[in-house]
Amino acid sequence: MSAQGLRVDIDGLALRYGTAEVLVDIDLHIEPGERLCLVGPNGAGKSSLLRCLTGLAQPSAGSVRLDGVALGEIERSAVAQAISVVPSQVDLPFSMRVEEVVRLGRIPHENPFTGQTEEDRAAVEAAIERVGIGRLRGRDARQLSMGERQLVLVAMAVAQGGRLIVLDEPTVHLDLRHQVEVLQMLERLATDGLTVLAVLHDLPLAAHFFPRLVLLDEGRIVADGAAGDVLSPERIRDVYEVDPRFVPALD
Repeated sequence: MSAQGLRVDIDGLALRYGTAEVLVDIDLHIEPGERLCLVGPNGAGKSSLLRCLTGLAQPSAGSVRLDGVALGEIERSAVAQAISVVPSQVDLPFSMRVEEVVRLGRIPHENPFTGQTEEDRAAVEAAIERVGIGRLRGRDARQLSMGERQLVLVAMAVAQGGRLIVLDEPTVHLDLRHQVEVLQMLERLATDGLTVLAVLHDLPLAAHFFPRLVLLDEGRIVADGAAGDVLSPERIRDVYEVDPRFVPALD
């Protein structure tokens, strides 16, 4: 299966919360089908940038354009159909089977009067197969391991049909095997043509799985490119204020 990824153009973006400058003069351009990871210390502005991109935060300056169209000119329902967001974890308040969780991804497409269509059901089944969680069908999602549950959330995003998949810390609290499973899944989605944008704190994983890294610090982009260029020893010292020897996988 192949899909046309979404193009993202962010120009001169700024965001304030009160008097605090959270994002300053952000320029970021993402090609369709590109796989990109935002890295940086806590408070660098990574999650705030995702909120602006998805329309959850209103920038104080600058613009966000999806396929050349200003975000503010796009209906919220159309944004939800174009961008699939994968949360780091979800607490389910009651029992839900895996396929019911995946089905939530179809809400932006459902007709409120007719409900789920055959197309919706087919999208759910296709997402389950694409992510490789068929073995989990019928299971209560609350009883899954955290790694399994995260793959279910990825399947929910795939069922949503967005051409851009946005993930904020998708590997948090996961063991190494499940971290690798989730990131390999993102590789496959990008290979299929989707645009993938993630936030990670684990620098070795980000460097290994993403061909392009964008390093933020104090609300500004300080480096953008291949991992070897972005995560130089000098930048590790300057941005993270640690000795780069403590990140051995980047040696």
